[in-house]
Amino acid sequence: MKTGVIISNNIFKGKTFGKTIMKDKEKIYRDLLGSIGEDLKRDGLKDTPKRAARSFEYLTAGYVQDVKKVINNAIFDSDNDEMIIVKDIEMYSLCEHHLLPFFGKCHVGYIPRGKVLGLSKIARLVDVFARRLQIQENLTKQIADTIMEYTNARGVGVVVEARHLCMMMRGVEKQNSLMKTSCMLGTFRSNSSTRSEFLSLIR
Repeated sequence: MKTGVIISNNIFKGKTFGKTIMKDKEKIYRDLLGSIGEDLKRDGLKDTPKRAARSFEYLTAGYVQDVKKVINNAIFDSDNDEMIIVKDIEMYSLCEHHLLPFFGKCHVGYIPRGKVLGLSKIARLVDVFARRLQIQENLTKQIADTIMEYTNARGVGVVVEARHLCMMMRGVEKQNSLMKTSCMLGTFRSNSSTRSEFLSLIR
């Protein structure tokens, strides 16, 4: 199955943005707020379940995005065979363990093999996978695998740097921790000088 194919879970089969599913999500938030003893009738919370449900839909919109449609044929012939890098792509996601945000930057590099990917599509691909429940390790690999799959590049490198609120707001509560993950494919994995060039250019 392609990395970017829409997840088959029934809740996401064309219904995610439907009124029925939205009402179900609103009820879940109403129940959650009630369970902590909040008064849902007070002014500040009257519309909170609706706002929270819409927010959650936005933050998990990657489940209903098809990578093929996102790329939209923006793959172009090119005789360039030098490294292409897009760095400092802002990224926001939700930890699949605690549903708390993690956020930071994504750096993407690849060496084309006759095809280049439209610049904005790289940032859009990052968003597709970030807007799902994730762990950073999987997010990094999904981005790299997808770029390799659609461009047939000689090599792909992806590095993600992020801060995790599940470590900052709860648990060990370490405020200055930064997680870095990488995925190197093709020549980025097999050739140490290629990998070193990429890592030095994104610093």
